[in-house]
Amino acid sequence: MNFLLDENFPKSAKKFLDEKGHNVTDVRDALDEGADDNRVFELAQQRHAILLTTDRDFYHTIPWLYAQHFGVVVIALRQPNRKAILDRMEWLITQKDLFPLTNKVIQLRDSTFRLQQPG
Repeated sequence: MNFLLDENFPKSAKKFLDEKGHNVTDVRDALDEGADDNRVFELAQQRHAILLTTDRDFYHTIPWLYAQHFGVVVIALRQPNRKAILDRMEWLITQKDLFPLTNKVIQLRDSTFRLQQPG
């Protein structure tokens, strides 16, 4: 799978996902710091990538603004830290019934998840 890490996502997620055989781009290597959400989302679409972010706005806006996209995963934890975020990512990539993520927006919480998809 192709992933784009938003600048608020731990850099260690790149190595973690690389080791699992995924293609990962870090937005910090592709766009100027502080790029707006629209530009970040556009880059994910250009790269045919699932956007990984901790920005909860994406969960609420993407389904209303874009009918088609390559997927968005929002990590929304009470006390986010690198280990907790990577643990939720590990859980996600084992959930074969959620894939493909095309046109889906998933919010991963501490022990649950919410899913928005067309239809």
